[in-house]
Amino acid sequence: MYGAILGDMIGAPYEFDRGGKTKDFPLFSQGTEFTDDSVMTIAVAEALMDALGQPDDEIRKRLVSSMQRWGRRYPDAGYGFMFYHWLRSGDPRPYGSFGNGSAMRVSAAGWLYDTLEETRHMARLTAEVTHNHPEGIKGAEAAASAIYMARTGAGKDAIREYVSREFDYDLTRTCDQIRPAYYHVESCQKTVPEAVTAFLEGTSFVDVIRTAVSLGGDCDTLTCIAGGMAEAFYGVPDELKAECLNRIPADMRDVVKRFDGLRKDRA
Repeated sequence: MYGAILGDMIGAPYEFDRGGKTKDFPLFSQGTEFTDDSVMTIAVAEALMDALGQPDDEIRKRLVSSMQRWGRRYPDAGYGFMFYHWLRSGDPRPYGSFGNGSAMRVSAAGWLYDTLEETRHMARLTAEVTHNHPEGIKGAEAAASAIYMARTGAGKDAIREYVSREFDYDLTRTCDQIRPAYYHVESCQKTVPEAVTAFLEGTSFVDVIRTAVSLGGDCDTLTCIAGGMAEAFYGVPDELKAECLNRIPADMRDVVKRFDGLRKDRA
């Protein structure tokens, strides 16, 4: 989860192409702060931890409850219009979204389960409480699958082949080919393949983060997704974990530490 939160925070100042589409930038600056991506990553992680071993209906209930509770606790984190109203609803229902929010919040699902099949199923549940469009579900499953495969020892070629085959994403482009024409777009289908490509091209955790930010567009979300994959493949340097914890509130830190402990117990 560190990777997703760091990706969100580091990408946030450079959203809307404010970073000049370069890998040469300070990792932490005055505008480095968490957004809705981190809040919802925390919310989903807490719900999945609380619902381990529970039936699907209970998991969905816990997801909705946790997402609404955390969203209302941090109402100014930058939610999209439809999702903000979902957070405030007394009768929250999925609304057919294919936005990239389903993929940016799913990283916990890539860590908590013992098989790829279960990982994909849980990723689907986290998506469909809001983003029940096929593309929204696909984006969440693809991101979680890449994390699962990376943490269980799969190489990048195997991850590329699986994600391309199972989710029909074009992963043949390089970041240099993507970068010039890439723009701010908030759909899964135009964020998740780019995030996977940044992960595949990166040579270390930090290099994946820099590569993702350099693509521009909705780069806090893109880098959140890529950062989750990079953590699973490379790990996160201790100094960046400390920086992450120092930049989030105590209630969020508690969930991250609980998740880290549970993940290590299940390793």
